[in-house]
Amino acid sequence: MFECSDVNSTETDPFGRCICHSPAFARLNAQLDAKFSRRAFLGGAAAIGAAAFWPKGAAAAIPDAPATPIAITNVRIFDGKSNKLITGSRILIEGNKIKAIEPGNTPLAQGIQAIDGGGRTLMPGLIDAHWHSMMAPVPMMDLLTADVGYITLVASEEARKTLLRGFTSIRDLAGPSFSLKRAIDSGVTSGPRIWPSGAMISQTSGHGDFRFPYEVPAQPNGPLSRGEAVGGGMIADGVDAVLKRVREQLMLGASQIKLAAGGGVASSFDPIDVSQYTEAEFRAAVDAAENWGTYVTVHAYTPRAIQTAIRGGVRCIDHGQLMDEETAKIMADKDIWFSSQAFINNEYANPYPEGSANRAKQMTMFAGTDTAYGLAKKYKLKTAWGTDILFDPRMTQNQGAILTTMSRWYSNDEILLMATGGNANLLAMSGPRNPYPSKIGVIEAGAYADVLLVDGDPMADIKLLADPEKNLKLIMKDGRIYKNTLA
Repeated sequence: MFECSDVNSTETDPFGRCICHSPAFARLNAQLDAKFSRRAFLGGAAAIGAAAFWPKGAAAAIPDAPATPIAITNVRIFDGKSNKLITGSRILIEGNKIKAIEPGNTPLAQGIQAIDGGGRTLMPGLIDAHWHSMMAPVPMMDLLTADVGYITLVASEEARKTLLRGFTSIRDLAGPSFSLKRAIDSGVTSGPRIWPSGAMISQTSGHGDFRFPYEVPAQPNGPLSRGEAVGGGMIADGVDAVLKRVREQLMLGASQIKLAAGGGVASSFDPIDVSQYTEAEFRAAVDAAENWGTYVTVHAYTPRAIQTAIRGGVRCIDHGQLMDEETAKIMADKDIWFSSQAFINNEYANPYPEGSANRAKQMTMFAGTDTAYGLAKKYKLKTAWGTDILFDPRMTQNQGAILTTMSRWYSNDEILLMATGGNANLLAMSGPRNPYPSKIGVIEAGAYADVLLVDGDPMADIKLLADPEKNLKLIMKDGRIYKNTLA
């Protein structure tokens, strides 16, 4: 809107510098910022605009695409599909795709760059099926008070770190991540592939209603709440309102839709046992999503919340820690995805203050995790894995370590398959809304060249993934090498 003038003299500028730095201009700019920061789209766009001026090799660290094909040789291959390592083969990468898996003892064609894996394990990039790009790296108070541009910039740095932890793809399940995704895809900054949900849609008093009590009752045609303004969650009551909010997220670029179907831990005004939304409201969201060729997932813990959502056509349940056997049978019969997390009272628990209502809800949820995974295994539910880290920037560094805690219920090969090819199958349910049409999570011809080289065998020792800085020697996404510490 404004251009910086060349005024730099005290004779023409009493402030001795550009007029843009005058107090009057600063006040005007602050007013405009306060007005426009209410809109997540414009806030995120501003962050992208600022990031565009960063030196590409400094903050963004986007490597150049290889000029020639790359062969990664002398490796054992975990392909994301089988529980056995492939030996005696190498992979050939051309552009951003895996071109072939070929015998490792044949001569390489001229002009191919060879990377010697030194007998290490080559595997697909990891996938987190329940990540919050915008909410994980900032405290809740920042999300509720800070400018969206600032939140986006913090999230951009966290996205870079996410990729360097070996997570080349994530399903974002609430938050204004559209601008961040665009910045990553266009090469402004580095980070994983993002399947965005946009704002989580919630009923009044639901898990996505983060208003303060003084904001209730809401005035008819009143302004958006802070959570709605930043695109974290949208409040919608009734079929018509749900249809509108779902369609808005699809317009913004959602690859799948998320609704809150029951009480939550992080939210302060909904007990964990309550069910949220009616079957008709779920059906409205599902109809809108299916018209766009995609699906609805829900935040739900309890049998009633899960079953109501399934009757409404929902195809994925996120969490589910309090499910019972009847619910597990229904999920198996209906071929519903169970996307859950290793929520137990351990060092990665992100505990709420002792004595608080949130802590009591958290402990109730923890107590159901063993049963839920037991039922998932008994009924062979299609099971995905994610972290669901929220509002705790100290915890994000443990993303890989949290994956390894799945060994409480699953074997190492089952964990690896879940966090690669299994999660990829869930992401593929977005159908035509899938922003990345080629395969992920597997090592095969035609798949994206999203590749990790692990110093050791994670099939034998899954805890190698808990220390990515030490044990991930090579990280490649889209055929570009983001890390290479091989000798």
